[in-house]
Amino acid sequence: MEISTEIIAADTKAGFDVVDITDRVERLVASSRRSVGSVVLFAVGATVGMTTVEYEPGLVADLADLFEKVAPEDKDYAHNERWHDGNGHSHVRASLVGPSLVVPFLNGGLTLGQWQHIVLLDFDVRARRREVMCQVIGE
Repeated sequence: MEISTEIIAADTKAGFDVVDITDRVERLVASSRRSVGSVVLFAVGATVGMTTVEYEPGLVADLADLFEKVAPEDKDYAHNERWHDGNGHSHVRASLVGPSLVVPFLNGGLTLGQWQHIVLLDFDVRARRREVMCQVIGE
């Protein structure tokens, strides 16, 4: 079993941003020349998460609405009182999603469903350069 590690970087917008990284992950798996295994994806940062979705504008809007209902931006957060950075909601939202994802691959290709895409969700209040640590594990 071999392991290779790469970083995928993505520039995100302030507020809620969803970045599709599926193609980049597929290229990493293909370039590893491994036929079977898993790719482990870890979003570096406390206000960012990883998941899979059907990546289309309607669902992206639905997710934004969901997160606003669950962890509203204008609520008083203890985190904001301590740090005065206005991103308490960002931390709560990222905690709900989680920072990591594991996707198996077979015959050198990801085992995603027809409409399933790997996305990075950035919840922070300012634009950022985000990094996703990717480990391709397999043979």
